[in-house]
This record gives sequence, C-alpha cells and structure tokens, in this order.
Amino acid sequence: MGILCDYFSAPTDEAAATAADVPGGPRAASDPGFEVVELKGIEPVVQLGTLEAILTGVDYDVVTRNPRQGHAVAVRHDGEVLVISLTDELRGALADAEEGRLREVAVSWSETEEFRGLAEPAILAEALVELAGLARRATARDERLYCWVCV
Repeated sequence: MGILCDYFSAPTDEAAATAADVPGGPRAASDPGFEVVELKGIEPVVQLGTLEAILTGVDYDVVTRNPRQGHAVAVRHDGEVLVISLTDELRGALADAEEGRLREVAVSWSETEEFRGLAEPAILAEALVELAGLARRATARDERLYCWVCV
C-alpha cells in the first residue's frame, strides 16, 4: 500500500484542515489555494521527525514530545485521509538551511533505518531543497507547515 504526501503551508490549523475535505487534497483546493510540495512516500511523523533531529541536533525523543509533531489537525474517511502538523522548529530549520547543508543532511537522512537502501541521497536532497523553499515562503507569510496524507 502506498502513501501520498503533499506538504503545504497554511495560516492556521483550521485552514489547513480544509484540505482534508477536498478530493485530491491541497493540490486540488481552490479556496483557499495552497502552495504544495509533493513528496510521495516521505511521511510526516517518523521520517520528518528524524529529519528534524538531524537538522537541528535535537534528540529525536525531544522532537516527538513537541505537541505539533505529528498532530492530526484533520482525520477523514476512517483515517485514510489526514492533515498532520509539522513543528515550527522544523519549518525554521528548513527555512534557515543553506542548500549545501541540506545536501549534507540528505546523506545522513538516507542512512537512517526508515530509508536505508530505499532512497538515494541526491533524491532526498532535491526533496529537502523543495521543502526548504516552501518553509522560507511560509515563514515570510507567517504560515505553518502541514502534510496531507492519503493512504
């Protein structure tokens, strides 16, 4: 079974939750229109929790205690469609990271248990560059980051 993940920004949890009600998620939403980065198969809880730990140097157990990490702001269709919040700390770390740093992090991230042998560092680096761009624009608009998940 595959997992579809669209990362997007929104001004509030309530606005982000509306993406769960649109067939096709935030890419298909026209009101409000969301800026979206599609990262199929990169899930927002464990994999991005691990990314946050690597990128910030904060222990994974501390990352997971953040109430925004992996918090479902919307659940639909018996859990087949979710909108998950990302932490402000991850948004900030992504927004502040230079491309060279993101490429270094991608190597470490690719070697984690969740990715080992499944993802090339170069592919993860491109995903991080896209996600960092989204984080920068979200920061400039004072928005938060979310993930629409469809299983």
